[in-house]
Amino acid sequence: MIGIESIRYSLRNIVHRKGRSFLTILSIFLGIATIFIFVSFGLGLYGYMSSLVEGGSADKILIQPAGSAGVPGLDSPFRLEDRDVRVVKRAGGVSEATGAYVKIAQVESRDEQKYVFLLGYDPKVPLIMELYDNIEIIQGRELASGDGGKVVLGYNYMIDDRIFPKGLEVNGEIKVQGRDMKIVGFYESIGSPQDDAQVYVINDEIDSIFPDSDNYFGWIVARADSEKIDWTVENIEKDLRKSRDQEEGKEDFFVQSYTDLLESFLVAMNIIIGFVILIALISVLVSAVNTANTMITSVVERTKEIGIIKSIGGRNSEVFGIFLFEAGFLGLVSGVIGVLLGWGSAYTGGVILDNLGWGFLAPVFPSYLFAGLIVFAVLTGAISGAIPAWRASRTNIVDALRYE
Repeated sequence: MIGIESIRYSLRNIVHRKGRSFLTILSIFLGIATIFIFVSFGLGLYGYMSSLVEGGSADKILIQPAGSAGVPGLDSPFRLEDRDVRVVKRAGGVSEATGAYVKIAQVESRDEQKYVFLLGYDPKVPLIMELYDNIEIIQGRELASGDGGKVVLGYNYMIDDRIFPKGLEVNGEIKVQGRDMKIVGFYESIGSPQDDAQVYVINDEIDSIFPDSDNYFGWIVARADSEKIDWTVENIEKDLRKSRDQEEGKEDFFVQSYTDLLESFLVAMNIIIGFVILIALISVLVSAVNTANTMITSVVERTKEIGIIKSIGGRNSEVFGIFLFEAGFLGLVSGVIGVLLGWGSAYTGGVILDNLGWGFLAPVFPSYLFAGLIVFAVLTGAISGAIPAWRASRTNIVDALRYE
């Protein structure tokens, strides 16, 4: 145990060498702040993805045209049609299925034009909407069968300067592909600018809105028993291959559970976040080397002091404790400043992203993140100072007193 006098002595030395101490603290807390920022945003994104997996999407299966690297149905030469929906409905394990259109549409309000995504779905089987974790109508009502000439809009259409200079209202009008459509409702915010700018119509309206184009489903969404998802996926693949007269491995479609799709995103996200944190850890490692260098220099500069301490009865363990405490204390200060800087930066970033419509990227700040990074910083400082502290404790009294 290090005594009170030894602690005071260590603190005085840190203050006395404030320039070097500041540089040591700076190098550590920047790494800690970086780790805090990326972990807090990563945890927030994990939470959002987990809410989708655990929500109403665990029993969903998606069928998409092959080659849909971007938006389904927009960048693939392959087609999904009504007959494919009928095949999916008959597949073993499927309780219901429906097709959904995904198109790019021009919308206009007060002579202001924008290009956004338009989603067409069947209100009787609104499985596609369940993929958004069952978002609710915030104003107005949902679409119903027979709602020709009517639309429901994403949240951002209500807000001034998000999509149009002036927000829109229920019972107002908006032009879609040059056609006047009545607004019957608005969805709550999803947290993504793309999703919150979508226009929703019933499937029967697609041919009227896009009369001069071939209209095919971008998605087929099926519901199945979540306990039999893999078996159901195999049945859908088999039946679609038979219907489309295709060999296994040469399909022009692919079938995937929604949970598997989200998990594939999580794997990619893990790699990205892990790489960034690795860079931050390298920064902390460099900081640890810098701390060790600072402590070694401090030992050399204070060799005579060490000799005096040992000559008046100071034990090796006490000398070791003095230098180890200094290194650990520098780590503690670095950790506290680092997490505060990281929290402030992440919180500000979250507010900015929310104001820009990226609310799903909001960071989270669990208590263990604060405590864990502070402990990590203390251990980084203590470990990097352990060898210099041990060398200081082994200093020979005679040699130390004769040192100039």
